[in-house]
Amino acid sequence: MNINDELIEYLRSRGASDVGVAYIDDGDFGDCKTAVSIAVRLSDAIVDEIDGAPTHTYFSHYRAVNAFIDRLELECGLFLQQRGYKYITVAASQSINDKGWNYSGRYSHKKAARLAGLGSIGKNSLFLHREFGARVRLGTVMTDMPLLNEPDILPSPCTGCDLCVKHCPSGAIKGTPWYAGIERSEVFDPEKCSEYMKREFKNIGRGAVCGICMKVCPANKK
Repeated sequence: MNINDELIEYLRSRGASDVGVAYIDDGDFGDCKTAVSIAVRLSDAIVDEIDGAPTHTYFSHYRAVNAFIDRLELECGLFLQQRGYKYITVAASQSINDKGWNYSGRYSHKKAARLAGLGSIGKNSLFLHREFGARVRLGTVMTDMPLLNEPDILPSPCTGCDLCVKHCPSGAIKGTPWYAGIERSEVFDPEKCSEYMKREFKNIGRGAVCGICMKVCPANKK
C-alpha cells in the first residue's frame, strides 16, 4: 500500500466519508502542492427538515461538522508529519478578508475536491459529491507528500435542472451552468446570499446558514 492509499484508509477510519488526493499548482503553499481533500457527509434527516428556512438543528450540525473536519485535518497533518512530510491545513469554514470582504477562503475546497475526483460543482455553486450530492462539507490539507494516485476528474452532473434557482429566496443563484474556469460571479452572488441570510435568518445563528439549495438538489438522490 502506497502512502496515498495509507493516508486515505487512515482518514476513513477516523470518520471521513470520502478522501481524495490531487496535485495543485495554483496555491500559495510553497512546496506543498499535493492537496488532500476530506469530505464528511451531512445528516439526511437534519437536512430534510429544512423547508423554506434553515433550522436551529441544522445550524448546530453545520458547526459541529466543520469542527470535526478541522480535527480530521489536524490528524491528517500529524499523520503526514510523523512520516517526514510537511502539511498546511485549510480550515473547513473560514473566510480570509484581509483584502476586503470577498467570501473566499485560503483555497477553494470545492476545487481541490473536484481535482481529487470526489465529485464536481453544480450551477448552485455547491460541490456535488459523486455519491452524496450536495450534502457534504469539505476540508483540505496541503502537503509535500508525492501524488501517487491519479484521480479521474468528473464533469458537472447539472443537466436541465433549475430547482436550486427556483428555490433560492435571495436570487443569488444565476442559473448559469458551471464549467471549469468559469468565474464564481457568473454562477453565484455570495454577497446577495449572505445579506439575505443575515436579514431573514438572523434568529438562527445570526444568519450564518441557509441550506435550501442543498436540500432541494436532486444530486442527493443518487
